[in-house]
Amino acid sequence: MPSSDAPDFWLYGYGSLIWKPPPHFDRRVPGWVTGYVRRFWQVGDGQRRLVSDTLLTPSIGQRGSPRHPRGPRPRLAYRILPDRVAQVKDYLDIREVNGYSIHYTPFHPADGSSPISTLVYIGAPDNDQFVGPQDPDELARHILASRGPSGLNRDYLFNLETALDELSPDSGDLHVSDLSHRVRLLEHEANTTAPRPLPLDTAVSQHASTVEADELEKA
Repeated sequence: MPSSDAPDFWLYGYGSLIWKPPPHFDRRVPGWVTGYVRRFWQVGDGQRRLVSDTLLTPSIGQRGSPRHPRGPRPRLAYRILPDRVAQVKDYLDIREVNGYSIHYTPFHPADGSSPISTLVYIGAPDNDQFVGPQDPDELARHILASRGPSGLNRDYLFNLETALDELSPDSGDLHVSDLSHRVRLLEHEANTTAPRPLPLDTAVSQHASTVEADELEKA
């Protein structure tokens, strides 16, 4: 049983936690952290090695990536019910596997109230799943082709882009929107160049012609 005077437990959401919140939270506060940028430079285990996002210091994250206009980008912090903290931590340790480590960082609520200490999962550059700067077109191809237990890699990217855009007019992320645009272009190219199935009557006609030609050869 948690102590009544135990400090509140807050979780910072910058990726899938925005559009797929953690269980057992009783407050959700918009705001931001400072000193980090987001990059899709973290991969998962498995054959397809899905790409996911992580937070990095600007000196690392700006290499080879589009620079976002200055200013805080609104995100979310969740307060977890005191009697559910241990359960939620166990859940997150499973959900945020593959190289992510626990950090604590000040979260600045958008209403100007005092900063909150929040737990955040970060894929630091010294973990085995961190791949560093990627060619954006190659990264887009990888995302388009990859899927995992939770679904398509591109759906993660598109869901994140939508969730960020819906938070506020200032919450978009240039790195995310640029990647989403590249993936959609590749998806469109794949759909327009793929051979289209023949209409049923044409397919039946061609099949009958093939059978007839085969019978003539046998005769």
